[in-house]
Formats: sequence, C-alpha cells, structure tokens
Amino acid sequence: MRGVVASVLAMITDGARYVGVATDHVIESFRNRLWSGYKTGEGIDPDLLSQFQLLEDTLTAAGIVVWPMIEYEADDALASAAAAAARDERVTRVVICTPDKDLAQSVRGSRVVQLNRRTNTIRDEAGVIAKFGVPPESVPDYLALVGDSADGYPGLAGWGPKSTAAVLARFGGHPPAQLQRCVHDRRPRRSAPARRHRALPAAPIEEKYPATVIAGGGSGRSRTVTSVTMPSVPSDPTSSEVRS
Repeated sequence: MRGVVASVLAMITDGARYVGVATDHVIESFRNRLWSGYKTGEGIDPDLLSQFQLLEDTLTAAGIVVWPMIEYEADDALASAAAAAARDERVTRVVICTPDKDLAQSVRGSRVVQLNRRTNTIRDEAGVIAKFGVPPESVPDYLALVGDSADGYPGLAGWGPKSTAAVLARFGGHPPAQLQRCVHDRRPRRSAPARRHRALPAAPIEEKYPATVIAGGGSGRSRTVTSVTMPSVPSDPTSSEVRS
C-alpha cells in the first residue's frame, strides 16, 4: 500500500494535476469464466490482499478518485481511461505508467505511450513494434499465440515470438478466420482467448472526468493499477498531459 501511495504522491509532486486510482478490488474477473487457467488470488499473501480496502479508503480520504474493479480488471479501467482521454482534444498526451505487455495494445503513435517508471523509459508505437514485432492492435493476438504466464494462459506449442510476429505481420489485418486457418495445422491444444481489454461504461470516465491524468503501477498477480483523474478541466490545453 505504501508503495502505491508514494507513487501517486510522487506523480503529483512531478506535476500531475488530475489523479484517480483503479484497483483490482477482487483478483478474479469475467475472464476466469472464459479460461479456467486464468490468474486467481490463489497464492497471494493474505496480508497483501487485506491492504486493498485500506488503500482504497486512504486514497479516497486524500481526495483521489478511486475505481475499485470487481467484474473487470484494473487494467481494463486503465485502458478505458487512456482511450477516453486520448479522444479529448484538450489532452496533449496519455502516459500509461506500466510496462505490462498486454497494455501495449493501448499505445497509439506518440500520443498514447507507456512509461516504465523503474527505468524511466517511454515506449511509443515504434517501441511496441521494436519490442514485439507487431503493431499495438496485434498485441492481443500475439500474446494469445505466444502465451502469457503472468495472466495464466499458455499460448500454442511451437509458436515463439519470431514465428508469431511473422504470421501476424502477414495476416494480422485479415479477418480472424484467415488467421485461424494459418495456425490450424500447428495447434496441438486449445488456445486461451486473447486478452483484449474490455471498455468500461463511458459515462463515469468521459462525463464525470473529461480531463484525465492516469498513472499505473503494481506488482505481479496482485497488480494494482493507479489511474490519475479529477473532475475539473485544465484551463490551459497545453498542460494536460495524461498519465495512465
């Protein structure tokens, strides 16, 4: 808990003016009904789980907007807030403050980027392509084929980063049926569903919080993602960089 609070305070000190936090209030989500092996709260230190409510109460008491996720995940809130902020012409840039692979799908050009706070490095769309060999919109398909142990799905046997990137570079923009025919002969077991972020209802983010500064962070399977937002709108559009 202390680490999340310290991160939010550091962002405010560094100039973030609009702050809110999305948390995984419950580790399980709708994805557990889609894939039996999806990540759960099993094995998480009970002392860590017990801090979630305290964290949410502390941030709320500090005047920070909190989105406790139950049916969805904190990453879904983070991606939704980033997309909503990017659509606002008053926002000059959206920074998603987590290097998580699945959130690379939210990157758009140099307007929506990821920030790794540990290394202080920015990953824009060119950086996503350099890292994975595919553009952001193909990241869910990439991870579905390669697998992602952090989220508990195995991918397909025989499909590594290079072969997956090569296939998606050729077929990624085609209808799913064509991509399925391409991988059919090499599929010895059922693949987990691609982890595409679900868009949350637009009103709470776009209407209540039209100018968003979002910040993300967390650790491992109990990841807590912080999203920075406040209900007021900056008077100076050039100052509205969004942190996710």
